[in-house]
Amino acid sequence: MQEREETRRLQFTGKSSYIVSLPKQWVLELGLKQGDQITITREGKSALKILPAKDQAKSIQTDEAVLEISRDDDNAAIVRKLVSLYFLGYKTIQIKPKADRLQPGQRNSIKSAVKGMLMGSEIISDSVEGVTIQVLVNLLELTVDGAFKRMLHLAKSMLKDALLAVEETNLDLAREVIDSDDEVDRFGFYIIRQLKIAISNEYMLKDMGFTNARQCLGYRLIVKNIERTGDHAVLIAKDLLEFKKSVRKEAVEKIEDLNNFATSVLDQACLALFKEDFIQAELAIKKAAETSKYEKRILESIKSIKDEEEAYRIRRMSENVIRIAEYASDIAEIVLNMNIEKMLRKTKN
Repeated sequence: MQEREETRRLQFTGKSSYIVSLPKQWVLELGLKQGDQITITREGKSALKILPAKDQAKSIQTDEAVLEISRDDDNAAIVRKLVSLYFLGYKTIQIKPKADRLQPGQRNSIKSAVKGMLMGSEIISDSVEGVTIQVLVNLLELTVDGAFKRMLHLAKSMLKDALLAVEETNLDLAREVIDSDDEVDRFGFYIIRQLKIAISNEYMLKDMGFTNARQCLGYRLIVKNIERTGDHAVLIAKDLLEFKKSVRKEAVEKIEDLNNFATSVLDQACLALFKEDFIQAELAIKKAAETSKYEKRILESIKSIKDEEEAYRIRRMSENVIRIAEYASDIAEIVLNMNIEKMLRKTKN
């Protein structure tokens, strides 16, 4: 295994410069070559940092992948492979038939996935002989934090609209909620792609605002909880589409109160994430424990309902919203784990 630390001797050259050699293996592993530029930064009074210049660092990202598929390959399996390649950070993905040609269903599945799931991707070539996809988005145009905030806003809006659809028996709004879930997933996939690139490239890790790879893992877990938040909004919307009628108004109002509380806990947990605030995360966990008060009010109201179907629907909708507070608590726990070392340093001081 290549050592992470080596001792090299400074040499004086010319009249005003010093030079130092770099280990050959390190240079090769970074994809650098003679003539490439590096950036040297002075950090404090006792440290120097050497990094590949920005254009070289970004070129380390893998350029092209070729995926060969057979005519019998399942459409869903093809899409899963495509998403995996997108996660790995490829700029261009070619999907080609192993023999003969791509089947119409396969091409349609690929095109639907690019349009609905892979943010920043465009199809630049499409025929029976293959589909070529290019990821056009600049890695730093939409930051991980920026994408996460938009994803969070969408998920919360879906919850609010799902309950409004139930209150108004608005089937069209319920369908819009279900369609919005694809957009939440697109942001989620984009963030995962960025995190994977950051983990594999130390320069990108710093450029995206992370101090270590462990933060990326924490962020990945948090993104999954936001994806699930959108999923529960979809379940509420599907309930309305299944039964095509609302439930009593007072029950909806109590569920809306529960939702307002749950999303406020979610906001607090995510604010702790953005501020890297250990104490704020602790407060979010304590606040999430108060969810039981809202749940009891809903359960009490169900006791007087004789219609078993309606009681079941109210209980199921409230359970979907309760999950949001649980996810908020999980997010806060992850924030604690990500920032615990700061508390240790404060204690030492």
